[in-house]
Amino acid sequence: MSFTDNLKRSLGFEETESSGKKEGEGFNFSQFLNDVKTGVNRSLNGNNPKPQNNPQPEQYRPKPRTVPNPQANPTPVYDDFDDFVITPEQPFYEIVLIRPKTIDDVNYVVDQVIEEKNPVILDLSFLQKESPANFKLAGDKIKQMRARYDAQALLLARTEEKNLIIISPKKVKVVNKG
Repeated sequence: MSFTDNLKRSLGFEETESSGKKEGEGFNFSQFLNDVKTGVNRSLNGNNPKPQNNPQPEQYRPKPRTVPNPQANPTPVYDDFDDFVITPEQPFYEIVLIRPKTIDDVNYVVDQVIEEKNPVILDLSFLQKESPANFKLAGDKIKQMRARYDAQALLLARTEEKNLIIISPKKVKVVNKG
């Protein structure tokens, strides 16, 4: 038994002597398509073996549903989807990489995380070297974001040249695996 015979039998297409494969014949693609069409027509007609005279397949039309309105006649409404559509609150996230040089840059980071709900990768090495007071203030702002808004902050790298931290809003989960 060949692969196509097994496929036909597993899909529920019965082999008849007229459509069966004889020894020595190759695969007949047009015969296979006819068998598939016949099987589909049978399943659409409730396994009725009558051939269809209409060569055009019926197009799917949803049943009309009426919208209740006590003041007007009910009107049919056709729709091809369910009654609800799920859309994400935010279709994508911009991950901002920033090296703040002033407190205004740090405030921009806070706005991105809290208002825009975007994760931010922060390099605090410049503030750490040039302005220890601003570096401390940036650390305090990160602590406040974590406490008040449940933001997550993870240290990515700490070297002499870089001090990388990722800060993400509550809805964006950052997991430390390692």
